[in-house]
Amino acid sequence: MFYYICRIKVGGITLCFTCSYTMRKVYYIFNPDTRTYDRVFPNFAQKFLTNLRTFLLYIIFGGISFLVFYLFIDKPSVEEFENENSQLLAQYNILSKRLDNALMVMRDIQQRDDNLYRVMLDAEPLSSTTRNAGYAGTNRYDELLKMDNAELLVETTQKVDLLEKQLYMQIKSFDEIVAMDKDAQTRLRHIPAIQPIANRDLKRTASGYGYRVDPIYKVRKFHKGMDFSCDKRTPIYATADGVVEEAKWMSGYGYTVVIDHGYGYKTLYAHLFDKKFIVKKGQKVVRGEQIALSGNSGKSSGPHLHYEVIVKGRNENPINYYFMDLDADGYDQMLQMAENHGKIYD
Repeated sequence: MFYYICRIKVGGITLCFTCSYTMRKVYYIFNPDTRTYDRVFPNFAQKFLTNLRTFLLYIIFGGISFLVFYLFIDKPSVEEFENENSQLLAQYNILSKRLDNALMVMRDIQQRDDNLYRVMLDAEPLSSTTRNAGYAGTNRYDELLKMDNAELLVETTQKVDLLEKQLYMQIKSFDEIVAMDKDAQTRLRHIPAIQPIANRDLKRTASGYGYRVDPIYKVRKFHKGMDFSCDKRTPIYATADGVVEEAKWMSGYGYTVVIDHGYGYKTLYAHLFDKKFIVKKGQKVVRGEQIALSGNSGKSSGPHLHYEVIVKGRNENPINYYFMDLDADGYDQMLQMAENHGKIYD
């Protein structure tokens, strides 16, 4: 550090002091006895006065700076802060109401999902627990509780979280419905849904499902299917998509075709023409495709088609499986004709 010595003569006494670049003064006094300079240290009063002067200078400088900032620099007023806070609260209230409306729309969508779409597809509705699952066990709102208007902030945030969760579950539900709808469309093609013979005017309806007097044995027996009167070699059609399970002679039925449609559905076409089969075992067929010609083979009292619908191993009334052919009036008409027994052929 660079020092320099200053000398001052006062009343025959020479005072010397050194100064550094920090401008801190160090005082010395000349001792004539020893002809040396002795350092002079300031007392407490001198130190106090020096520090007080420095402190006062800082106070004055800070006060002047504050006055300059306050008088000449723009600053937001308390009123502006209050107005801004009021606007934010109003926006939060509007947002909260909009979230309420969005949640009402979501509830409507959920009701349609459960009571319409899933009913049509024979699917179980989602449980309310699954739909309304929240974020229990978390501390996600603790930080909001430390803020002003914490109740409003927490309530709005909870609504956002609930809407987000319900949207996610609804999207998953719709994905499931789309998949089920695709499967339902495939399944619909495999459900018997038309008459196995051209019978638009229903005049070929002969005998229905249920107990009838057997035309051969003259005893009351259960008739497992429906009979359609027709000439020999009348085209017979598959009533749904499937795979030919059997195309052969079967006791009592004569020449018979059995089609496995999948999903537990099978159909049987009996008393067919006895010269040849149009389809063979293992062949895939589609609804409306010709599979055989009518005949009079097997235990039969005249040319006709005997048709059965088998669901999961049990015979069901075929009249319930013509929904692509019959409207309500046609269904009632066929039902009456079948119940009147008509002509029984097998």
